[in-house]
Amino acid sequence: MRFMIIVKATPESEADVMPTSQELAEMGKFNEELIKAGVMLAGEGLKSTRHGARLKYDKGGVTVTDGPFTETKELIAGFWIIEVKSRDEALAWMKRAPFNNGEELEVRQVFETEDFAVDDVSRDALEKEQAWREATQKPVGR
Repeated sequence: MRFMIIVKATPESEADVMPTSQELAEMGKFNEELIKAGVMLAGEGLKSTRHGARLKYDKGGVTVTDGPFTETKELIAGFWIIEVKSRDEALAWMKRAPFNNGEELEVRQVFETEDFAVDDVSRDALEKEQAWREATQKPVGR
């Protein structure tokens, strides 16, 4: 099972305040544990929304809105994608994340190819998607 762990933004992350050396070292150690356990597929921090844009699709058109965006509690500052045996295992790993200043994580299971109904229309696309995943999505360090 794959899970995406979403790191919610804080006022500091939206103000482009970089982590301290100590925080970087602690996060590096935690990421190394995920890698050694063979569960980490990806993980990155994101720049603040002032560096981003949103696209909204409506009636055949696309509207682009440049950041920054408000409502910090709804924004994302980073993520991990991990592959584990269960939701409980994902939660156990994330309980160990080196946060202690009110940060918030959201753990969401990623759809797998087998979650979708296969019919004549979707079969080819789903088979290609699964082949791509098997070829490219390996735990970090393997």
